[in-house]
Amino acid sequence: MAALIEVQNLKKYFETPRGTLHAVDDVSFKIEQATTMGVVGESGCGKSTLGRTIIHLLDSTSGKILFDGRDVTNVSGQELKKLRENMQIIFQDPFSSLNPRMTIKETISEPLLLSGKFSRQEREREVEKLMEQSGIPRRMALAYPHELDGGRRQRVGIARALALNPRFVVCDEPVSALDVSIQAQILNLIKDLQKECKITFMFITHDLSVVRHISHNICVMYLGQLVETSPSKELFTSPLHPYTKALLSAIPSPKIHRQKQRILLKGEVTSPINPRPGCRFAARCQFSCDKCKEPQELKEMMPGHFVSCCRAEEINHIKNCHTEE
Repeated sequence: MAALIEVQNLKKYFETPRGTLHAVDDVSFKIEQATTMGVVGESGCGKSTLGRTIIHLLDSTSGKILFDGRDVTNVSGQELKKLRENMQIIFQDPFSSLNPRMTIKETISEPLLLSGKFSRQEREREVEKLMEQSGIPRRMALAYPHELDGGRRQRVGIARALALNPRFVVCDEPVSALDVSIQAQILNLIKDLQKECKITFMFITHDLSVVRHISHNICVMYLGQLVETSPSKELFTSPLHPYTKALLSAIPSPKIHRQKQRILLKGEVTSPINPRPGCRFAARCQFSCDKCKEPQELKEMMPGHFVSCCRAEEINHIKNCHTEE
């Protein structure tokens, strides 16, 4: 299957009084059409910055962003406006992302109005269709955001994001602010919309249970860099990077009589400001050695399973399947 989104050596740096903050540092991956790529990692690892840079809410420092094979890294003006019709975002907080002075109907129809492609009657029909598609009752059309619960607000955010039939949508922790029962409804809605509309999603979250449920492939980020990428099922059955293993060990188990071994991370978190070359997880890793001070790169250990760790083969007792061309 062809890749809809391809990111090559993408970097996003911010200048601070203390130096240069490496929020996203040399990240590369592909997302195939009509699939979901999950991006996980602890707070501050650069997940949201990565998503916002890909859809041009933030300008990249260097690297390439390819959309359906076309380089869209430095688009602007009308080109960017056209690109935004195909690349949208669902924000984390469904309340602050909605205009409190606009009704639900006005919020959903705003992208249609700004596009200039729809008449008033066509906008009316599209809004009704989007509300039905997103599970929003018609009686809510004239309601304001403060009159809705969190789940319905997020449904409005989803309907707005889908208004112009985008091909790629970044979901920036869309269920983290919702109750567990509502989370399940929103996740199932996203999966149903993907089947119906063939949308490609990038799902950003820190909740591994959520990403396991919704993603086809998963990227694990640590301080701006990818440390592991893998098909979803394989990541949970055969994690290779020590950081990934520590994350998975923290997932609560419903089997109370089965003792689960928890991997506790110790040591100082490396600063993302002017970081030294080498593995940024080394200071907290029980397997760190002198080789970890050298630059690390993603290496294919099993088909489709990449890890950025110089000791991955030794730690996991596997034979590297990657062959040089």
